[in-house]
Amino acid sequence: MAEPAPQHCDVIVVGGGHNGLAAAAYLGRAGYSVTVLEQASTVGGAAVSAQAFSGVDAHLSRYSYLVSLMPQSIREDLDLDISLIRRRYSSYTPVPGTDRGLLIDAEDAERTRASFEAIGAGDDYMRWLDFYRDTQVIAASLFPTMTEPMMTKEEFRRLLDLASPGRNLYGRFIETPIVTLVNETFESDIVRGVVLTDALIGTFPDGDDDSAMRACFLYHVIGGGTGDWDVPTGGMGSVSSALEKSARQAGATIVTGARVTRIGDDSVVHFLRDGQEFTTQGRLVISGASRATAHTLAARENQEPAIEGAQVKVNLMLSRLPQLADTTVSAEEAFGGTFHINESGSQLATSIGQAQSGQIPDVIPCEIYCHTLSDRSILGPELRNTDAQTLTVFALNVPHSLIAGSEPDAVRADLQARVLDSLNSVLAEPIEGCVMKDTEGKACIETKTTIDLEQALGLPGGNIFHQPLSLPYIPDNVTVTTPATRWGVDSGIPHILLAGASAIRGGGVSAIGGQNAAMAALEILREG
Repeated sequence: MAEPAPQHCDVIVVGGGHNGLAAAAYLGRAGYSVTVLEQASTVGGAAVSAQAFSGVDAHLSRYSYLVSLMPQSIREDLDLDISLIRRRYSSYTPVPGTDRGLLIDAEDAERTRASFEAIGAGDDYMRWLDFYRDTQVIAASLFPTMTEPMMTKEEFRRLLDLASPGRNLYGRFIETPIVTLVNETFESDIVRGVVLTDALIGTFPDGDDDSAMRACFLYHVIGGGTGDWDVPTGGMGSVSSALEKSARQAGATIVTGARVTRIGDDSVVHFLRDGQEFTTQGRLVISGASRATAHTLAARENQEPAIEGAQVKVNLMLSRLPQLADTTVSAEEAFGGTFHINESGSQLATSIGQAQSGQIPDVIPCEIYCHTLSDRSILGPELRNTDAQTLTVFALNVPHSLIAGSEPDAVRADLQARVLDSLNSVLAEPIEGCVMKDTEGKACIETKTTIDLEQALGLPGGNIFHQPLSLPYIPDNVTVTTPATRWGVDSGIPHILLAGASAIRGGGVSAIGGQNAAMAALEILREG
């Protein structure tokens, strides 16, 4: 029997993604009644695992895939049973047109140095170490503040200045355009590309304003206070399952199959379930959906600019890993970290230029992650003892505006072929020969475009961050007058708080947006 929604509660959470679940768990533990309304049949949003291929016993993280930004404090606060695995290899990047590549081995400094020298980038090795020593200082200083009230811009600057006097961390990493910083620091085209990709995942340059890219880079290097990106044991669904369990144990009511249609000014939420309309009255509403969606549901005009994503995600199930063009590196090493493909600095610039001119890039930059090299628990018992592996390919610089309005199946097939071509350019054999077949004889490949993300997850323009990322401080033109602005969860609508990626500091699978929305809600509820 489906769980009914109560007619009254303290807080209504719209959207049962991982942030909405985190907010519900915090508020329930504080003694408030919470109702979570989720449109899908299961919770988790983009942080889910699923059996993607017929008859293939493997549960893939279909959308999001790694964890970096989730604070230990949230895991402890909510008693989350989440295990993360640290990867030995940071990245591998083939040099286009050669049989060599750059391997970053976190446990072997000499091998990493030798790899820099082998691709002609030996002079960049010490610069690399200095650069990432600085980002580690930033991470150790900044990450603990992500679950606290937001700093002003001046407080933010002072924090970084005190963390490393004389290093000008704020000026270099916060104010300097990221392409300028990288190009002035490194000489190698390959090294520049490896660094720059962290500024492009899920973003796309908007003219001369690169603030979203700088924010994206910052969030990529501060996670956990170290910048490491870890593999969630059991897949991304294990993260959402732990949050769901915590929310239910805290007393939250979770209603699935509930499509919210309207949020009233009096915090009455209207939703459809099984073809019937229902309402739930709350004192406050927390939205895990995007700012744009919250404004639509509240019948308010959204003042934010139009937004779009620029990525393609391809999931593959392999019978074995493919052979590399580079024989000095094993496939297990190359795929054991982030495998960068056609992502040199110049290739990124070319693909961006082509996309900005209205053309899907001739060569799509990609990066690959292999979950099963770190964690084979997502495979069934029979597959676990074979050479089977999962691959997630995340392709960049394909703006939604280039495919919006096109026939989804045709777009999906075209982009999938382009992504596989990009991957094959650095292999000694076609990847297609390693792809498993499902019980219907179909290749185990699924592709998610921005069209799919918009339709399946409600992400505006397929943007995984809901809107352009913001640097994690209060802008000079914002006056802090409410808990919502203090915690970075202001929706612009008094009775609605943002918990999802639209919140400042809300991007990625972190639960930070959910925690901060809950902290703001607690202040409001206690004052009221």
